[in-house]
Amino acid sequence: MGKIILTGDRPTGRLHLGHYVGSLKRRVELQNSGAFDKIYIMIADAQALTDNADNPEKVRQHILEVALDYLSCGIDPAQSVILIQSQIPELCELSFYYMNLVTVSRLQRNPTVKTEIKMRGFEGSIPVGFFTYPVSQAADITAFNATTVPAGEDQEPMIEQTREIVRRFNNIYGETLVEPEILLPDNAACLRLPGTDGKAKMSKSLGNCIYLSDSAEEVSQRVKGMFTDPDHLRVSDPGKVEGNTVFTYLDAFCRPEHFAAFLPDYANLEELKTHYRRGGLGDMKVKRFLDAILQEELAPIRARRHEYEKDIPAVYDMLKRGSETAREAAAATLDRVRHAMRIDYFADEQLINAQAQAYNRKQS
Repeated sequence: MGKIILTGDRPTGRLHLGHYVGSLKRRVELQNSGAFDKIYIMIADAQALTDNADNPEKVRQHILEVALDYLSCGIDPAQSVILIQSQIPELCELSFYYMNLVTVSRLQRNPTVKTEIKMRGFEGSIPVGFFTYPVSQAADITAFNATTVPAGEDQEPMIEQTREIVRRFNNIYGETLVEPEILLPDNAACLRLPGTDGKAKMSKSLGNCIYLSDSAEEVSQRVKGMFTDPDHLRVSDPGKVEGNTVFTYLDAFCRPEHFAAFLPDYANLEELKTHYRRGGLGDMKVKRFLDAILQEELAPIRARRHEYEKDIPAVYDMLKRGSETAREAAAATLDRVRHAMRIDYFADEQLINAQAQAYNRKQS
């Protein structure tokens, strides 16, 4: 079947720099590498509804936002299939069958699920759909025969859950499903980009995000307000680089050529860090450098988005075609699953003929 990627995002908000360095930029690189036979990128709206069931409009409105973010970052519909999860009903049926292969206690032990439940305050009342989303994710991955799932370290327990389901299914029903492997980020600085306020994670509710769709002015304002070293009160004070959000972003985005272009006083990032540590370097100078880097990175993304925004019906048509292509692949997998489970009754002519002959003998 070749090498196949499945990846995606929940449409609960616009995508931000954390998404970009953590997954989007890598997806474009993987797409353009030619190393994969098929790439499926899912807008996981059904999964988003597991904890937004009372606010479907939030999910509905962000389908387009996420699609525009994908396209503006360089995801090419001619090379990657962009699909909407809810438009592939075969995924629901696969999830239903897989649920019989997983125990409640096993789901409760999944560390990613435990963390997500605590983060959303679901300890006292967990929606069943949210609790079982590792099973739904297994259906997503296996429906498209994905061999590779690009994801962060926090998603490793989820991929392992999928692998367990695949092994159990194949053990019971015969070799049918493909067992996926996780593809972790190769840049340590991109594993988890913090919020602009220094919090561990970017969050829309905390207002600490730099969105891919932000204007140049909005990006500059967010960089200007970034958390640095609270003890670096004067330019002459020694400063800490570790835990300093501005330097964390520089680790993720800065390249050697940026110094010649924007800050020729320094040869490289290590020299800049050394100066900051000993004192004599102001936060605003470093922030202006970061702002210039981010503006260069985001300018082509912003320009592409502007072009796609001119024809929104075409974007929806692209999503429809991608979902139709994805559904064909999922339907083929479901046919194999039904056959393996021996529930493809109407397609099993041998079963029908054998039972017909048996009843004919009874009546003769």
